[in-house]
Amino acid sequence: MKIDSPFFDRIRVKPAEDRLRKPTCPTCQWAGCKQPGTHRAPKGRMAEGEYWLYCIDHVKEYNSSYNYFAGMNDSAVSAYQKDALTGHRPTWRMGVRGGKGAEGPADGFRDPFGFTADMGAHASGFEPRQPEGRTIRTAERQALELMGLEMSAEGAEIKTRFKELVKLHHPDANGGDRSAEERLRNVIQAYNCLKQAGFC
Repeated sequence: MKIDSPFFDRIRVKPAEDRLRKPTCPTCQWAGCKQPGTHRAPKGRMAEGEYWLYCIDHVKEYNSSYNYFAGMNDSAVSAYQKDALTGHRPTWRMGVRGGKGAEGPADGFRDPFGFTADMGAHASGFEPRQPEGRTIRTAERQALELMGLEMSAEGAEIKTRFKELVKLHHPDANGGDRSAEERLRNVIQAYNCLKQAGFC
């Protein structure tokens, strides 16, 4: 429904009074100006969140001469810009607890790859890198079980056990028995699986 509709006027409580009311706007805060102040202009450093209200002509003039760093020397401007990179929050080197001047690594911090040593941190408080255990997948686990070996078996032990099983299940040693031939085939497949996985 349109606001200037006659139906809209009939349902309003005070149509004549409200229809005459116009939105008000503060006047421009530029000295001597009587235009409506429709545009905001920041007051400057140390007055964040505060604004002047100017008309369009005076806000253009104000913005052309506005300088946030007015009254600051070059070193102060440079320091401000550097702090702005971190959002003006305190920072410290990685691996150092408590900010500037702190000694030693953070408590409970573990550096398995030695990154902090590359950055000059003290390595004395860090745990040395632990050798990783061998990952045993299902196929390797079944191969070790078929050969009658423990999961911690080393390469020399696996080779020795393979030679024993080949001699034990070879068809010539079993008089041409077909079941021994099948067992030999399984042992050879298990050994090849362990060899491909790098166990021996």
